[in-house]
Amino acid sequence: MKLSEVKNLLATAEAVNFKLENGSLVPEHFHVTEVGVVTKHFIDCGGTMRTEKVANFQLWDANDFEHRLKPQKLLNIIALSEQKLGMEEDLEIEVEYQAETIGKYHLGHDGNNFLLLSTTTNCLAPNKCGIPKEKLRINLKDLQSGNACTPGSGCC
Repeated sequence: MKLSEVKNLLATAEAVNFKLENGSLVPEHFHVTEVGVVTKHFIDCGGTMRTEKVANFQLWDANDFEHRLKPQKLLNIIALSEQKLGMEEDLEIEVEYQAETIGKYHLGHDGNNFLLLSTTTNCLAPNKCGIPKEKLRINLKDLQSGNACTPGSGCC
């Protein structure tokens, strides 16, 4: 989800709620402790230089159980980040949230809640570092059809 989409959703939202893929909600007394721009400049395993840039939200739940982040407050934090950091509206959002360790999530929306969607690692240069293409695994019994060759028919 892009920052511009988050801003559009917040403009009409009554509350700001985050939900994990397992269905549990981030406690409603969470704080957004950081809004920023993260730039990652790196070389992949194939030797290609790459740069990734994302808007980053960091969520934290503390022991102030009466705290509630209102949509307008988050919009104000985003506006300040755009002004001071030059944060662009078309940046993808990455969310950091504390679980067993700090997790990084993509952001989605289900019509009511922002969704913290799991991220995964991946090889960016499979053709250069020897990663074989995934082969489709099929049971031989599933290949038989009315057009299948029979032994001794001479069609193979």
